[in-house]
Amino acid sequence: MSEAQSIRVILADDHAVVRAGFRQFMEAAGDIEVVAEADDGIQAVQAIQEHNPNVAVLDIQMPGMSGIEVTRWVRAKARRTGVLILTAYDDDPYVLAVLQAGANGYVLKTADASDIIRAVRAVYKGNSALDPAITRKVMAHVTGQRTSPPTELLTDRELEVLSLAAKGYTNKAIGVQLGISDRTVQGHLAKTFSRLQASSRTEAVMRAVSLGWLPPGLAQLPEE
Repeated sequence: MSEAQSIRVILADDHAVVRAGFRQFMEAAGDIEVVAEADDGIQAVQAIQEHNPNVAVLDIQMPGMSGIEVTRWVRAKARRTGVLILTAYDDDPYVLAVLQAGANGYVLKTADASDIIRAVRAVYKGNSALDPAITRKVMAHVTGQRTSPPTELLTDRELEVLSLAAKGYTNKAIGVQLGISDRTVQGHLAKTFSRLQASSRTEAVMRAVSLGWLPPGLAQLPEE
């Protein structure tokens, strides 16, 4: 596959042996190119600035800047790079902090190589990619926060917008599909986040799924 068609990835982990293993099976997939490696968070930011990758695969615990801090930097700079957290940590505080920072996916290092490849492809397409164990934690969090549904239901249009957002569509793409402006889409999402008391698309989708407003499949790691 040509460079123009490949998924450009930077890989950040403070263990060289771990990076080598991940790089080997990622590039063996045929459609993924690791354009740079970093062994700390600061180098990860520099690599993202220099290479403008499609996906940044980050560990959480790194010297200099953590994966959470790098994710916040990516979102603050409004870069189009997708962020996939690939880590051994599945503690609730880490999971929630990373998703609130704006990561597109969270996969454990114990996952099969094929699942990690699917996650990279999902994030590249703009979808969420959550390890099943992480999905359960997030679902437990959003259902545990509130035992009763919001007093005000979402409108049909707001559910349409949230459903498309869950599938990875941008505000502009959602607007094209529904025949409305992206500013209107943004307004619908803002109201949805407020009603669901959510701070991100992932949290809003999880909350909507837990209430039975969206099908559970939207909260799972996409299949090939």
